[in-house]
Formats: sequence, structure tokens, C-alpha cells
Amino acid sequence: MVDLSKLDKKALGKCFDHSVLPKNTTEADIRAGCREAVAYNCAAFYSSTPFWTPIVVEELAGTDIQIGTGLDFPFGASPAIVKAFETEQAVKAGCTSLDIVMNVGALKDKKYKVIEEELATFKKAAQGNLTKCIMEVCFLTDDEIATACKMIFEAGIAYAKTSTGQFEGPSMEQFLVIKRTLAGTECKLKVAGVKFPRPQNAYAFLLAGADLIGTRAAIPIIDALDQMREIGIVPPYKK
Repeated sequence: MVDLSKLDKKALGKCFDHSVLPKNTTEADIRAGCREAVAYNCAAFYSSTPFWTPIVVEELAGTDIQIGTGLDFPFGASPAIVKAFETEQAVKAGCTSLDIVMNVGALKDKKYKVIEEELATFKKAAQGNLTKCIMEVCFLTDDEIATACKMIFEAGIAYAKTSTGQFEGPSMEQFLVIKRTLAGTECKLKVAGVKFPRPQNAYAFLLAGADLIGTRAAIPIIDALDQMREIGIVPPYKK
């Protein structure tokens, strides 16, 4: 669990995957987002498609920031073989952090072999790079969230992620289902789609046990750290 009392703004950056995801994204937007990720010491920078990855690779050269993208983003309904091919192409382009979107319809229909196959082929296609699986919890029951989490862990995926951020984000109750289900495992927790007011909610998820927050609003959330300490949401800084 992240100890916010030990983090200044620079260290806090590693709790965030910064992203630029709108459909009307331009190269200038991607470059600007990458530079923000560098300035704020983020864990990763994400585009919504590997189309932008060569630009991201160029901008993040010489840094320790992961090069991320969404796969089968945002709907996740493609067959496993398509998801695997997209993953391979993303790795070839230079991606080091890969977020696949789970097939929600298959999960809800209890077609678990579909999920198991797509996670297994994704893990293999990632070739040792960091893997994260998006469940899109706003469409799931608590039991479905728990089932998805178990399959993510069993497949050896590094992170269970709540959402794409393109639909409704997770509630705290849904996040706690994920946390309880994966307690005692090595699978980490990533929250995306943080609702307004974003600073307060983002810090609440970190305090509740999230390892990463994925958001287009990483910069204002990090900038709000002193304010969150002033009003008592975040504990005082202890060097």
C-alpha cells in the first residue's frame, strides 16, 4: 500500500499513469502529454492506440517512464487472436506497459474459456513487458468483478485495472471488492475513470490501497497534494 505521508510531489508521480486519450488527439497533444509525464515523474504515459507509440518512444527516450497503450480499447470485444496480434505490434513499436480490455460480454455470459484464452495469449504476446487487464467494472456485478479478478491473477497478469476511463468509473465499493479478492496475491491494483471531484477521489483510492491511478488528470491531481494535506485528506509529509 502506498504511504502518502512519505511522498512529496516528485515521488507521488510514480503513483500515476498519465494519459492522452480523446478521439481528436493530435501529435502535438501526445508530445505535450509526454512532457507533462516527464516533468511530473509519472510511472507511465498512455495513448489509446499503438499508432502514437513511435512519438511516445521518441519523447520518453532516456527516462524511466513506461511507454503504455490500450489494447482493443475501449470495447474489448475482439477475439483473442486479434488482441494478441495487437499486443505483439505494440511491443514491436516500443510499448513496455500494456493494458488489455477484457471481453465484458463473454464474462457476463460466463464464457470463461474465452477470457482465459485472451489473457493467456495476451500474457505471451506481451513478451515479459508489464501487463494490466481492464475489467470495466461499471458493467459488472460484484460477483463478476471477483471472478474477473481471480482469472487475472491466475493468468499471471501484473495489474487488475478497474476501467478504461471512457465510461463510468469505479465506486469505492467496487474497488474494495477487487482489493478483498486479490488480498494476499502479487496482483497489483490500478484505478482509472476517477470521478469528480478527481483530486479527493484519487487520493481516497490511494489511501484505500490502489497501487496506481490511470488518468488524463494526473497533473492537477498531483498539484493538489498540498491542498489535500491542508484539509486533512492526505497525512502530513514525513521526511
